Amino acid sequence: MTESETARLGARIRAYRTMRRMTVRGLAGEAKASPSFISQLERGQTSASIGMLRRIAGALGLTVADLFNEEDEVGHRVVKRSERPELHTAPGTRKFLISQRPLQDLEVYAGEFDPGASTGAEPYTHGDSQEIFLVVRGQVTLWLSDAPHVLTPGDSVEYRTSVPHRVVNDGEETAEVLWIIAPPTPA
Repeated sequence: MTESETARLGARIRAYRTMRRMTVRGLAGEAKASPSFISQLERGQTSASIGMLRRIAGALGLTVADLFNEEDEVGHRVVKRSERPELHTAPGTRKFLISQRPLQDLEVYAGEFDPGASTGAEPYTHGDSQEIFLVVRGQVTLWLSDAPHVLTPGDSVEYRTSVPHRVVNDGEETAEVLWIIAPPTPA
C-alpha cells in the first residue's frame, strides 16, 4: 500500500472506532494488539497484516472489505424482508440483521422462534451494552440471570448485554422479536 492509502485506511479505522465509542486501548484489547500499534495504524505510520486487519474489523463489527470501502456514506438504506442477512442460530430459530454494516451507534436484529425453540440451553452474554428486547408476535420467556419474564406482543425489557440471558418460545405459535443494542457489541 502507498503512504496515502495507509493514511486513508488508518483514518477510516479511527472513524469507525470513534463511532463505536471505543478507546484505542479498548480496540487494541479486542483485536489482541498493543495500543501503540493501533495508534500508529490510525495515524498512517504503520501497516497491518491481513490477520490483524481481520481482528480489528471483527472488533469493530465490520468486514475487512468495510475497512477499505472509500465510498461516501450511504444515505437511506432500504432492506427488504426477503433480503435481510440471516445469522446462523439454534435449531427452530432464525435471526436477521436489520441494521446494516458498517454498524454505527446501534444494531437491530429481528428473530423468529418456532414453538419450543430457544436461543440455546445456556444463557449467554455479549459485551456490556444496553439491549432492548421487544416481542412483536407470539409469547416468549426471556430469562435474565435466573429470573423469567413472560412477554407477549408489545412487551419489552431493557437490560445490559453483560447479564446472562436466554429466550424460549413457550407458546404454541411462531414468535417474532426484536433486539436493539447500543452501542453494537463486538462480533
